[in-house]
Amino acid sequence: MIIKIKNMLPILSILGAVFLWGSSFSAMRIILQDLPPFAVMFCRLFIASIFILPISGKLLPKSYQKGDWKILIPMVLFQPCLYFLFESRALTFTTSSQAGIISACLPLMVAVAAWFFLAENMTTKTIIGLFLSIFGVALLTIFQSKQANAPHPILGNLLEVGAMVCACGNIILVKKLSSRYDTWSLTGMQVLAGTLFFLPGIKYIIMADPSIWTIKLILVLLYLGAIVSFFSFGLYNWGISKIEASRASIFINLIPVTAVLLGWLILGETLNLKQMIATLIIIFGVIFSNQR
Repeated sequence: MIIKIKNMLPILSILGAVFLWGSSFSAMRIILQDLPPFAVMFCRLFIASIFILPISGKLLPKSYQKGDWKILIPMVLFQPCLYFLFESRALTFTTSSQAGIISACLPLMVAVAAWFFLAENMTTKTIIGLFLSIFGVALLTIFQSKQANAPHPILGNLLEVGAMVCACGNIILVKKLSSRYDTWSLTGMQVLAGTLFFLPGIKYIIMADPSIWTIKLILVLLYLGAIVSFFSFGLYNWGISKIEASRASIFINLIPVTAVLLGWLILGETLNLKQMIATLIIIFGVIFSNQR
């Protein structure tokens, strides 16, 4: 029983991270009423970096080997820096539905990259689960009640593909480094790099109307920074260090499910029958692909 629980911990850790990432959509929806996206991303990562300070001594890499910087720098550039940059720009040119469909390709990208770079096996169940979850996410995003305007859909979709490539690269590099580096060391590097990358967002905060800084706004920012941007990265990085990268990436397809469900519960957004069916397909795909 103890062994079974121990084997489940990485999956539970990844599920926790996915739930927190999914909840960020509702939180962002609330906070974007007062602050622009670039300012929100800076606040999130800056707050996360503050929470890192008390344990900063434990974050210093103790297993650094010559040449590791060639892996560490691309890792932090891929995510959160370039990933958030590409995705935020993509959503200004294409619809959220099309972007969501493209993001469903991430687990398949990771499975292929893990097979190529990490020599991980791709089982039949993994492949079937991947395609089921991709199909489910496609249905979930297509059947959204509302869609944004798409002035340049081709450019937007290409940027979203770029974001997924960055996310895929980050997952592979984290998996490669996790055998020697502490999970929180990698998380700390990502948070600090993202804070510096989005530092220009501070100008929007300075220019903002002081009256927007309500207790509600501050609490949501604290949640996004401390819990979503820091703790969830740690959970996911630890989980991915314990199981195959291709398996861990499949859980990412639960993010839109979590976002839709919490949007329905917290913001009163509708969840139609087709979206419910798509949600069940995604959940089944994730469970099926992770059966032993």
